[in-house]
Amino acid sequence: MIAIIGAGKMGEALLAGMLAKDHAPHDVLVTEPREEHAAELRSRYGVDTVPAEEAAKRADTLLLALKPHDMPALLQQIGHHLSADTLVVSVAAGLTTEALESHLPVSVPVVRAMPNTPALVGEGMTAVAGGSHTGPEHLDRAEELLGTVGEVLRIEERHMDTVTAISGSGPAYFYFIAETMIEAGVAMGMPRATAQRLVGRTISGAAAMLDETGEHPVVLRENVTSPGGTTAAALRELERHGVRTAFTDAIEAARDRSNALSQS
Repeated sequence: MIAIIGAGKMGEALLAGMLAKDHAPHDVLVTEPREEHAAELRSRYGVDTVPAEEAAKRADTLLLALKPHDMPALLQQIGHHLSADTLVVSVAAGLTTEALESHLPVSVPVVRAMPNTPALVGEGMTAVAGGSHTGPEHLDRAEELLGTVGEVLRIEERHMDTVTAISGSGPAYFYFIAETMIEAGVAMGMPRATAQRLVGRTISGAAAMLDETGEHPVVLRENVTSPGGTTAAALRELERHGVRTAFTDAIEAARDRSNALSQS
């Protein structure tokens, strides 16, 4: 039995992904305190919605999709129902496996995961790291569940704050670029719908080339950049305004914030 505690956007994305990949509704429990939303989940997916303590008693795998500041209270509430046979998978940003384990009985296996919002359309990128009581079989189970909404990569936990900054927060950076490109097109007289279509397909196509060709992004960029051409002119302006440095600083700020969350 699998229980998803917290059915916000990420929790519901995981629920939808699991049900689309051969997990039956009667094998999944959901904890959602907002009754109106809980009713929607029961109607839409055919799952049972139960209190957190009941979910902890009945499930052998718990997917915790809460905000970081809500996690300690939840673990205090359900911890005494868990054992070494229960796998806890947390998608809360910044919370280390050590911090999670400190609120749980000794020997409970914990997996820390960082998915991103493209999981909502089955194109997520999730990194996972195991805690001190987590074996390969636990990581296999976590990968199987999280793999229903995209790709899963095992990493050392010391890299998790960087993962949060690059792929966890990363979609927002691309939406920021997309917004800027669309608004530039509109300012130049293009219909908004046309600009959005051009930008959306350009970003998705560029991402597919980066993923599928295996080429370094410098090579792909140079393939688009003719000497003295339009792309060269645009890139020169980006360099003049320090965009590369700004992006590096932004990613470092996100990493540092993730680290700070783990200390609070």
